[in-house]
Amino acid sequence: MTTLWLRNPLALFDGLIERPSAGIVIQDQRIIEVLDAQQTPSTPIDQTFDASEYVILPGLINTHHHFYQTLTRAYPEALNKELFPWLKTLYPVWAGLEPEMLAVATELALTELMLSGCTTAADHHYLFPTGLEYAIDTQVEAAKKVGMRVTLTRGSMSLGKDQGGLPPQSTVQTELVILDDSERLIRTYHQPHEGAMVQIALAPCSPFSVTTELMQASAQLAQTYQVSLHTHLAETLDEEAFCLKRFGLRTVDYLDRVGWLYNRTWLAHGIHFNDEEIQRLGKAGVGICHCPNSNMMLASGICRTLELEQAGSPVGLGVDGSASNDHSNLISEVRQALYLQRLRYGAARMTHLDAYRFATSGSAKVLGRRDIGRIATGYQADLALFKLDELRFSGHHDPLAALLLGGAQRAYRVMIAGQWTVVEGAPIHIDIKELMQRHQAAARRLAQKARA
Repeated sequence: MTTLWLRNPLALFDGLIERPSAGIVIQDQRIIEVLDAQQTPSTPIDQTFDASEYVILPGLINTHHHFYQTLTRAYPEALNKELFPWLKTLYPVWAGLEPEMLAVATELALTELMLSGCTTAADHHYLFPTGLEYAIDTQVEAAKKVGMRVTLTRGSMSLGKDQGGLPPQSTVQTELVILDDSERLIRTYHQPHEGAMVQIALAPCSPFSVTTELMQASAQLAQTYQVSLHTHLAETLDEEAFCLKRFGLRTVDYLDRVGWLYNRTWLAHGIHFNDEEIQRLGKAGVGICHCPNSNMMLASGICRTLELEQAGSPVGLGVDGSASNDHSNLISEVRQALYLQRLRYGAARMTHLDAYRFATSGSAKVLGRRDIGRIATGYQADLALFKLDELRFSGHHDPLAALLLGGAQRAYRVMIAGQWTVVEGAPIHIDIKELMQRHQAAARRLAQKARA
């Protein structure tokens, strides 16, 4: 096994705090030492990498995305709309997805994320129109090609327009089909062990697109196989009104009723919770994915992150779908989280270290992972290295703060499981120009199908 010393970084954030460090020692795919300042490795070193020009972070972790939505960025008919009208516009477009389209969208989204310093990504895929029944299988293969860790959620919609839901009937499935496929995917792909590259979770899309029975059955199946649950919840006031009208319950009461109020559940957005609901979520250990850019794009509101954390809920970050954010850039999302949360809590309470924590150790907790999100002995060697060699950073006095405040966009190097996947700002195994050509062609085909 090769032992690598990343020596004397310019700055290092370990997932919880900034710490002066003489570097990180990596053997195989794990971190075996994190050195204090002036300390030298206790293990014989095979290779040394001079990290003196780099800010080193744990690999960033994205806890909510919709990879397929990279095909409908800046879609004209969906611009300048809030969530429900936005969804009604785009659902008929997305109904035309084909396997090849999803494959290239997944590959592009993961590559874009990786270039921003992301090493693990969760995707929420819930569209299975005819011909796309093996969507998650397609995503597994694309993730292997890119070399990213993924949590792929088997999403679902069973409540179409005919039953009072939002999605078109062509995109919904029966509960039996959904549950059978969910079990197949868990048994085929889910890796419960440390260092897992692929994990599966169950993710009914939202309370307004699935039945109560499917929410309950998904919870039971997740308990049987000890996998996580995920859904959108409390994103908008329209959703709250929908739940009250349809179920006679607020969103957290509904979550409790269907057996989801426990620590293997994580929720996307989680904006419109009252004080009592925050305490209940925290007591149960339910995770929350904050999606600042998406929440601003759709004018949904601001998540109460610090109060949720204080109550006991892990809080992570997600870029959300690239149609409600229009990029898959996680380091940019960290900066946006810092600024949006300052609108709620003020500059003194919300620091750049809090924002980094959300995207690293916080996101790892949201996904139920104890082997990533930290630079600490025994953790996976997932790292993001950034340089401060652009005009935007010139004159800085604090490298870690400058990285966010100056608006970093791209990692210079990325390591996943001890292997470099990005070097000098470029992915090792991906031809970006060729990938973009295939992706743009797929986007055009999807739009043409929708307008035919």
